[in-house]
Amino acid sequence: MTQELGQELHGDAGDVGDFEEGGPVDFLVVELPTDRATGDVAFPHLLDLVERGIIRVLDLVVIRREEDGSVTGLGMEELDDGSTELAVFAGARSGLLGDDDLAEAAGAVEPGMTAVVLVYENAWAAPFATALRRNGAQLVASGRIPVQAILASLDAAEPGV
Repeated sequence: MTQELGQELHGDAGDVGDFEEGGPVDFLVVELPTDRATGDVAFPHLLDLVERGIIRVLDLVVIRREEDGSVTGLGMEELDDGSTELAVFAGARSGLLGDDDLAEAAGAVEPGMTAVVLVYENAWAAPFATALRRNGAQLVASGRIPVQAILASLDAAEPGV
């Protein structure tokens, strides 16, 4: 990956001025089986989103919840199966994600599983969000409908099912 992409990923993300003109920030905790926790899972797609300016990765941390419930932090090199250049994500830490946040994320992960904790800015929405803020608007509610819930709802609505 290029030096420029690395800077986009985790430049001075902790600078407040950087967020005044930014888009909404979201987080994900994605659990996956430890034996399938490799670079080819979703990282090529994540890199594509960053390269196209759709998102900006602020924090990316990989954790493993051991069978005994203990939690281990993993380096990107531990996921590197050669399918993608994970090194570009090394050090993606803005300071927004603290130890308490990681502990809470780990609590959502089943023992024996690996999880990717991702905090990202929706860069695509930055101009819209900035214009709203400049005009005194503020976000008062937000939500997300999981795809699994949409599919279940559509299946239930189909006649004859």
